[in-house]
Amino acid sequence: MKNLTFSSTGITVITILFGIFSVLLVVVNQQQQAQTTTSSSIISSLQHQQIQDLIKTTRSSLSAFLLLIYSYLVSKPLTPEPTEEMATQAVAKSIPRRILKIFHAIEQSEGAGARVRRSIGTPALRNFSPFLMLDHFSIRPGAGFPDHPHRGQETITYLLSGGVDHEDFAGNKGTIHAGDLQFMTAGKGIMHAEMPALNPDGSPNVGLQLWVDLPAKLKNCEPRYRDLRADEIPTVKVDDGRVTVKVISGQSHGVDSVKDLAYTPVWILDVTIAPGGKITQPLPEKWNAFAYLLEGADIIFGQEGQQKTASQYHNVVFHQEEGNVVVMSVDAGESKPGRVVLIAGTPLDQKVVQYGPFVLNSQDEVYQAFEDFQGFKNGFERARGWESEIGKRMVR
Repeated sequence: MKNLTFSSTGITVITILFGIFSVLLVVVNQQQQAQTTTSSSIISSLQHQQIQDLIKTTRSSLSAFLLLIYSYLVSKPLTPEPTEEMATQAVAKSIPRRILKIFHAIEQSEGAGARVRRSIGTPALRNFSPFLMLDHFSIRPGAGFPDHPHRGQETITYLLSGGVDHEDFAGNKGTIHAGDLQFMTAGKGIMHAEMPALNPDGSPNVGLQLWVDLPAKLKNCEPRYRDLRADEIPTVKVDDGRVTVKVISGQSHGVDSVKDLAYTPVWILDVTIAPGGKITQPLPEKWNAFAYLLEGADIIFGQEGQQKTASQYHNVVFHQEEGNVVVMSVDAGESKPGRVVLIAGTPLDQKVVQYGPFVLNSQDEVYQAFEDFQGFKNGFERARGWESEIGKRMVR
């Protein structure tokens, strides 16, 4: 329990009340002595008794009054005297994160016929711990990501439109639809396929896939999945409804997400800002953080006088050490809202050695991963002879 002290105002009030009480007691005692001295010669014994009763009543009333005031002051929350440390903390609560860089995610080919805009995992931003890769993908029927292995990381797939089918060598299979997410922990090894659903109108399947590093002690854990459906994701309205936040992972303005989605702590917020809207979003201190602009109007970052603007398909990277809030807004003159995903994660103090889908902590561990995969051992036993059904959709 914290030590609490009365404020200077409270102490002053109590001191004055005690002073008044003391003066009144002196007056009452003097009156009593005077009445006692003259009672036999001036007033009758009956009158004397009435005065004594009045004096007792006055004393009791004064005591009760003082006790009432004291009880009231004690029951009120006690406010400590302001200190320099408290003032510093109050200011720190509203310091915006400084922007480290803003860059454009260039579209490129990936997998088998898929198109992606990769912003993390390129020369512009590599191994932004704990983040290894961010792809904004678009997959048409006949393209996709057929059978392939993973070891040592987690993947988070957020579908924005369409559907994506999933199947792995352990018999797990399913489909995520627009607004759904899949959290996959590769751990010591998994082999799977991710293929686009066949949309009736032939439209592409669009989404984000984020690769997150695993702590060294968990790289040999058992693989696992966690699907998060769109209707499980809480939302919160900010700035009189001009801002809508889907709290996929983490917390925003008093709303918490579903728990235990990934081993490595990560926040993911899908934010839509209407023209004239503004949000100040706190983030855990010293976590690495970035914002990726999905669509719509340009987003203005920072407070007036220190603002920078970013447009669609740009990644905004924030300084790790400075500030703990991100301020985002859309100009009131825009004709449409802007949509951005704000992502933050705890940095891992470990070396990253990555070769394709294998993410370990040393070159020897990468060599071992290749040997295990090719030899069907140490987590890849079920890969021998396995072939996914959904992978067979590929146009040969």
